[in-house]
Amino acid sequence: MRMIKALVVALVAMSSLLAPIQASARPHSEHVAQVQPQADDGDPSAAALLAKTAQCNQVSNGTYSDKNGGQTPICGAAGAYFWTSGMAVDCDGQRTTQCNENTDCCFYNDTSFHQSDGQALNAAQLPYVVIPLPSSRWNYQDAGLQGGDVLAVIYNGHVEYAVFGDEGPDDSIGEASYATAQSLGIDPDPSTGGTSGPVTYIVFKNSQVSPIESHDNAISQGRTFAGQFIANN
Repeated sequence: MRMIKALVVALVAMSSLLAPIQASARPHSEHVAQVQPQADDGDPSAAALLAKTAQCNQVSNGTYSDKNGGQTPICGAAGAYFWTSGMAVDCDGQRTTQCNENTDCCFYNDTSFHQSDGQALNAAQLPYVVIPLPSSRWNYQDAGLQGGDVLAVIYNGHVEYAVFGDEGPDDSIGEASYATAQSLGIDPDPSTGGTSGPVTYIVFKNSQVSPIESHDNAISQGRTFAGQFIANN
């Protein structure tokens, strides 16, 4: 009996250890956003923008991992590029309550592009998007893009304007800052949040926001370029 009891105790202890492991291993798609969307929206609407991304003129030499096991290309359009994928949450940049080594296993206290005062971007406050590093698959520099260019990020009927603020791996796509996810009603937790999408990202050429940290300027400039995108495509 003592041996059986010991075995039962061991099994119970093992199951309690496995439970949090299994919970933490759940894919992003199982996590439900705990925030209400507070996106920029306005004119043009999400539907109007999405209508112009229905057809893809692929410009990337191959496809990218979309963070959820699929593959997606980068598409070209007049004055812009776009892709549709999921969204992983990027917390890199300034150390904050939301973004630090304790909240994000892969936290890095810098971003590819910096604020006007030289500091890294603040992922918890600034909506920004990550674009893959230049490679033979696709090179954003050769495509005429630069840090600070504005994007329309579309999810679940909402539009959030963000800036190109960080570079990511050259083989995957679909990552944006904590603030971007939160504004769109996506769970922004860098460890368990994100979404399988679909999230559509439209980056506009020659649309650099100055200063890069001004979200108000990103909204104003983004709506202007979004209107041109609809008119020209």
